[in-house]
Amino acid sequence: MTADGRNGPNTPAHLLIIADIEGSSGCWQYADGVFLSPTWPQACAAMTADVNAVVRALFDSGVKSIRIKDFHRTGYNLMREGIDPRATLVSGYHAGPFPGLGDPGPAQAALFLGMHAASGSRGFLAHTLTSRISDLRINSKRTAELELFAAALAPLGIRPLFFSGCPVACDQAAECLPGITTHPISKEGGRAVFNSVAWRKGLAAAAVSALNRPGIPRPYSPQGPFTASVTFRDGHDAARRHAAPWGFSRRGATVMIASETYSDLYRQLVRLCYLSPLTERFLPLSLRLFNLRGKLGLAWARRQLARHRGEEASQGIDR
Repeated sequence: MTADGRNGPNTPAHLLIIADIEGSSGCWQYADGVFLSPTWPQACAAMTADVNAVVRALFDSGVKSIRIKDFHRTGYNLMREGIDPRATLVSGYHAGPFPGLGDPGPAQAALFLGMHAASGSRGFLAHTLTSRISDLRINSKRTAELELFAAALAPLGIRPLFFSGCPVACDQAAECLPGITTHPISKEGGRAVFNSVAWRKGLAAAAVSALNRPGIPRPYSPQGPFTASVTFRDGHDAARRHAAPWGFSRRGATVMIASETYSDLYRQLVRLCYLSPLTERFLPLSLRLFNLRGKLGLAWARRQLARHRGEEASQGIDR
């Protein structure tokens, strides 16, 4: 960082943010992250405020462009009106160039905000890709989404820069990507005692400091071959339903996928968790319908928040 507090000449100028809700300041129970649940609108608002605090601080430090990928459930949780207009918000899901992630644009480095720990670990609402999976291991190692995303972005030279989530998730991030900056959020005390304003200030400051920290990890490019073992929470029938259409091998509740490259393995995991041969065949239409559902849901969340604000204002007048 230069003497005036701005980023130096070697600092990444173009960034990608991948945002999730479980590790945000608005998610304190499973229901908070559930699409159309009564508490989901408030969780969306808090997630938006978290991301915006980081975005504004990064722009103020001299970053040139920021692309934000909303990666929770439908991909429609972040509210455009609550985020600095200089940033590009990518909602919903896209077929490529990276499944789900879409186009990372000119990003040189990636920040992962509001993330969670890997399936099978003791982190807050821990899961990998979907809560239907109780355990996901690659080459016998328990694997979090951070590794999947970082490896998928590696061919473009995108470096994993920063990670926030529960303490367990942060420990896993530091273990798999030595040198990455982490900023934990503790949820042990509960929502009532949590100071979201102070935490966001610290989150934003940590993200900015990560830009100039020595030893930023290189692009995450593990070498194959790879074998993934995916265990389904609901047992062998669920595993069979997901594996059979793709011809994946299975042993009881565990599906095995072999691949020479991490990028191909990621695509196969996306197939297993989210697609069928029919939806893949008509993927552009399937994604349009799925994204429309998410867009309509977020519109509902906005109405709920507006109504809640109106009720609060009315009660304030009455008092």
